[in-house]
Amino acid sequence: MKVLYITSTVTFSGKTALCIGLGSKFKRDGLAVGYMKPVSTTARKVAGQIIDEDAQFIRQTFDLAEPLEAIAPIALMPKVVEDILAGQDKTDFIARLREAYAKVSQGKDVVVLEGGAHCMEGAFIGLSAPLVADLLGARELVVIKYTSDLVVDDALGAKALFGDSMMGVVINTVPRQRMRFVQEMVKPYLEERGVKVFAVLPQERLLMSISVGQLAECLGAQIVCCPEASEELVEYLMVGAMNVDSALTYFRRKPNKAVITGGDRSDIQLAALETSTKCLILTGNFPPSPLILGRAEEVGVPVILTKQDTLTTVEIIEQFFGKTRLHQEKKVQRFQEMLNERFDFEALYADLGLNPIRS
Repeated sequence: MKVLYITSTVTFSGKTALCIGLGSKFKRDGLAVGYMKPVSTTARKVAGQIIDEDAQFIRQTFDLAEPLEAIAPIALMPKVVEDILAGQDKTDFIARLREAYAKVSQGKDVVVLEGGAHCMEGAFIGLSAPLVADLLGARELVVIKYTSDLVVDDALGAKALFGDSMMGVVINTVPRQRMRFVQEMVKPYLEERGVKVFAVLPQERLLMSISVGQLAECLGAQIVCCPEASEELVEYLMVGAMNVDSALTYFRRKPNKAVITGGDRSDIQLAALETSTKCLILTGNFPPSPLILGRAEEVGVPVILTKQDTLTTVEIIEQFFGKTRLHQEKKVQRFQEMLNERFDFEALYADLGLNPIRS
């Protein structure tokens, strides 16, 4: 059995997406796939049960039989952390991890482990990424989120941290205009220094998108029409603060957008509804007019009513863009397409010592 640990240097880098993409590829190739998130700091209690949403989603996606408490065995919620630091929680977390791993790995050809927010998360209980990998005999594949051309520092730093057990890196969310630079300059530079680059993946608006329902949730706002379209994905934000004569031309520049405008600007709202708009966000707690509600219902565009002013609304939403989970089928499919186009699966299989059962 082979064990692959997907970890990263920063949060929201694409670990869950890569776990799903690689696990799906393994399954298509006829391999029995297991999954585990050894340490979770994003778990929360829901109806008395501790839930890690990423682990739960992957469990459902891969149709895994193991219980969620084995798939995500260690949940470092705030109260648990406090108890550990105060010396009140004496749990043997290493023993718990070993026991859970024995369950999720039974009968599997390959087990995919998902790391936490960054490589050192869990260090205070002896379960940082390097220690977990060593404990479970895993090879690390590190997701490097592109933030600047000094992405090489993160890759080389990961190599220094993990050493020879690190298989390599995936450089993710590279702006389209920097793809050639990363492919032709960064990748050869790293590989000359012993860091295999399995894929360079471009920034993709769809993968950064947020659903209409998530927008309403983050704003603490109400969807006043077309709630059945709350799973529609918003890729762009546009603020409607112009005069009505230029509104149509402006709104036609971006597809799949949310338009944020004052609730008293019916002219702007109507113009937005004539273009590729996924939702209207009306600020200032002004309810939409019957004319707007009727047109929104006709074209199937949800209207969100929020108490915040327009500037505050934009600031709140911008905090969430690119930081939502990959729990929509459209996102999963698009990421899988990107992996099929750009990921070196042949090298991964060779380095892991895996052989596809189905060709």
